[in-house]
Amino acid sequence: MKKPFLLLFPAIAALGLTTQCQSSKPATTTTATAPTPAAPAPAATPKEYKYETVPGDPLQARIYKLDNGLTVYLSDYDDAPRIQTYVAVRAGSKNDPADATGLAHYLEHMVFKGTSRLGTQDWEKEKAELAKIEALYEKYRSQRNDPAARKRTYHQIDSISGVAATYAVPNEFDKIMGAIGAKGTNAHTSNEETVYQEDIPSNQIERWAATESERFRELVPRLFHTELEAVYEEKNRGLDSDFSKEFEALGLALYPTHPYGTQTTIGTIEHLQNPSITEIKKYFDTYYVPNNVALCLSGDLDYDQTIRLIDKYFGSWQAKPVPTFNAPQEKPITAPITREILGPQSENVMIGFRLPGRTTRDGLRLKMLDRILTNGQAGLIDLHLNQQQKVLESASFIDENNDYSTFVMYGTPRQGQKLEDVKGLLLGELDKVKKGDFPDWLITAIVNNDKLERTKGYENNQARATAMYQAFIQGVSWADYLKQQENFGTITKEEVVKFANDNFGNNYAAIFKRTGKDPNTVKVVKPAITPVPANREVASEYYKQLTSIPAPELQPVFVDYKKDIQQTELKPGLPLYYTQNKENGLFDLYYILDLGTNNDPRWGMATDYLQYLGTGSYSAAQLQQEFYKLGCSFRVQSGTDRVFVSLTGLDTNLEPALKLFEQLLNNPRSDAAALKNMVAGTLKARQDAKLDKQTILSQAMVSYAKYGKKNPFTNILSEKELKALKPEQLTALIKKLPTYEHRVLYYGPRPLRGDTNTIVDVLKFHQTPARLTPTPPAKDFAEQPLKEKKVYWVDYNMVQAEILFLSKGDVYSKDLVPTVALYNEYFGGGMGSIVFQDLRESKALAYSASSRYANADKLGRSNYVMSYIGTQSDKLPEAMAGMQALLTDMPSADANLAIAKNAIRNSISTERITKGNVLMSYERARRLGLDYDLRQDVYTQTQNMTLDELKKFQAAKIKGQIQVILVIGSKDRLNFKELAKYGDVQQLSLKEIFGY
Repeated sequence: MKKPFLLLFPAIAALGLTTQCQSSKPATTTTATAPTPAAPAPAATPKEYKYETVPGDPLQARIYKLDNGLTVYLSDYDDAPRIQTYVAVRAGSKNDPADATGLAHYLEHMVFKGTSRLGTQDWEKEKAELAKIEALYEKYRSQRNDPAARKRTYHQIDSISGVAATYAVPNEFDKIMGAIGAKGTNAHTSNEETVYQEDIPSNQIERWAATESERFRELVPRLFHTELEAVYEEKNRGLDSDFSKEFEALGLALYPTHPYGTQTTIGTIEHLQNPSITEIKKYFDTYYVPNNVALCLSGDLDYDQTIRLIDKYFGSWQAKPVPTFNAPQEKPITAPITREILGPQSENVMIGFRLPGRTTRDGLRLKMLDRILTNGQAGLIDLHLNQQQKVLESASFIDENNDYSTFVMYGTPRQGQKLEDVKGLLLGELDKVKKGDFPDWLITAIVNNDKLERTKGYENNQARATAMYQAFIQGVSWADYLKQQENFGTITKEEVVKFANDNFGNNYAAIFKRTGKDPNTVKVVKPAITPVPANREVASEYYKQLTSIPAPELQPVFVDYKKDIQQTELKPGLPLYYTQNKENGLFDLYYILDLGTNNDPRWGMATDYLQYLGTGSYSAAQLQQEFYKLGCSFRVQSGTDRVFVSLTGLDTNLEPALKLFEQLLNNPRSDAAALKNMVAGTLKARQDAKLDKQTILSQAMVSYAKYGKKNPFTNILSEKELKALKPEQLTALIKKLPTYEHRVLYYGPRPLRGDTNTIVDVLKFHQTPARLTPTPPAKDFAEQPLKEKKVYWVDYNMVQAEILFLSKGDVYSKDLVPTVALYNEYFGGGMGSIVFQDLRESKALAYSASSRYANADKLGRSNYVMSYIGTQSDKLPEAMAGMQALLTDMPSADANLAIAKNAIRNSISTERITKGNVLMSYERARRLGLDYDLRQDVYTQTQNMTLDELKKFQAAKIKGQIQVILVIGSKDRLNFKELAKYGDVQQLSLKEIFGY
């Protein structure tokens, strides 16, 4: 599963390590004790929980170590009554046996299946069948050279699995998490780690602790063969990703000995087709032990109560010695290594260097070198390659790991440009670092912007908890982890130059990804799987006991736009909407205009053009550097019916940043060469878009189905029109932006009114005419009626087929929203939903399957029913029939309905729309004609809805509706006879759906 993006955290001014006992919240540096839950004897001594803190830690984290070695990180952050949780296991794919790659990742899937108490109706009977299945898989592995025997054995596995499944309660863990209002239930496996995540309501902490401790104590690999098929599908998605193949090739080139290169997280097809339950159990017993695990929680928590609950449920988990991983040492690379990868997607080149691991001083030097090259504004690659448009796109990044880190530069070519030339340009920027050919102020600016990014991260529990689990996975103390941020600020230019010269020469690997048919294309062959029962209405005794644990009731807090947003008028036609930032010194400033590319497709080009322009005495590059020095950044972006103009950063520098930004908006300096390059880049990007399957399906095909040939997606300038554009035409459009009626949104620390330093005072620098021009009338494309059954398909060289069922719903009405919310949660909302249970868990037809009634985002537009399934092409008949059956006859399950209602109730009661999100929430409400928080209706109305009401909604709005089915897949693998059952089959050319 996908590894989440990691945010960094700020440097700490003063660091030290203290050992303390717990006290009541908030955290302090004093020593105190807290009792355990009441003991039977009044003379019992309360248990002390010692913890470590770091003075000056902005997270005020406490790090506990239970008696069994379990590490617990806690950080109290009261933004909303929710807690982000991570359970981090210090073992990943590098710990896989060499003859069973993919094991850690597959185990990650199985940990969601329950235990001898969770997920079972009759453990003794189920246990006997599971033992037979485990033995048969060992037999199956030994029959690699006897296909007939393997087929017979697999038939036995399939048959006995059906028997075992009658005793199982599929998805019971997911049902619990759904019922308590958890969000983001997921996990990921990578080289170093396997991490499980939940975002839970704070009043559900005990139920969470009870459930998590249960599943991490014991592994029961139930429903094994259907889940294995889901992993096969995940493998297929990787086979359809050119980037995955390219990155895998880079890893193998750089690490011919270390598992970073010799093994992949998903595993080989050979190993996936020969799984061993016995080996998976061994891995679990070896690495899933408390002294190799950390719990990381950030949110609205009470330190004392939380650690007591964690000890109550996790304290009896037995510790075991964990084997030390001895990292293989790679030999030096003495000459460039080159590889070529073929695939249907656009071309690029990827260059990788092997460097020391992330916890070293060199790890910090590498981070600084990476930021010198790419920081999004003032890096050498940003300015010299991207802004000067010498390549279509380029950047650098670091794949950080414990034993080694990989530094990667990549670039996509312009039209007619050779990949070898892109490679040379990237290495040329690296050479500038080696020569010290970058400004002296850049390192200071990088350090300041790094602090700014981390400060922004404080506002997010996911980022806070991520920092804690990263410290654990790295094997460093919290104090040392925070010290890394301080040390980053001590790196000098001389140090970076020396590091670059010492580590970057001809010791790299270059992977050339070219467009073409991969001659090595393989796929995982579809096994014969008999669907297993979903058992929706049953529950384990453990589930019943767990859900009876009392949880304090939390009341929802809804946004009151009139109270939570202050409004004033800067001048007629120019309102200011204001929310104060009381947490830190950052600001977000927006100008929003109700016009866009639907009115004039040139708006998209004009707003893109701005990034290549200077103003006054500043060149475009100098302008970006000035903003970077100020710790601020700007963006201007045109959508179909709105233009967003934004300026963000350090509020102390708002005034100079705003003056500079206003100068650019009102007096951009035309650049004919930049426009010519931008037009050429746009044409090349359009070609590349036609090679991207997600763009083809999710944007081009969906727009074609909804609107026909002329639609918002194809409403672009033709090649002839692009080449005829004049710089003055686009700068004239940019200059017109401040002259239209628009609204200003500000979230920041400045007061709205007062004697000095107000936001109103600063906005005097916002240059607008005395009288603003009304924006032109909105232009929307007419939606197609969708009255005929159609199957549109596009030929694409891929292993899977991806299918989207589309039907048109009612015009948006707020009155439908509560019913829609419950329907989506019940039917297609997540891993506990009807669609997921049926198509993935029961029938093993897909890795990803979903269905939703999608509300429109603007008043007057239609809602749509959108149902997606991605599957192997040879499973297409069963997958389509399975989805259609669910849409036609929605299964009834009172238990699932109760879970869905609880999920909505617990979720909304603990959601808090705060900070700048209040302003964005109001923007969304305005578009829908609302002046209040619509969640109020969802919260109050869904709790009394019945299954009959939901079925009536489904029968009226979904069942029997005319469908347009969109399919993308390989022509020689699609089953057209099957597709014809669903409507008139029509192939769409890329020219038809892209408009060029």
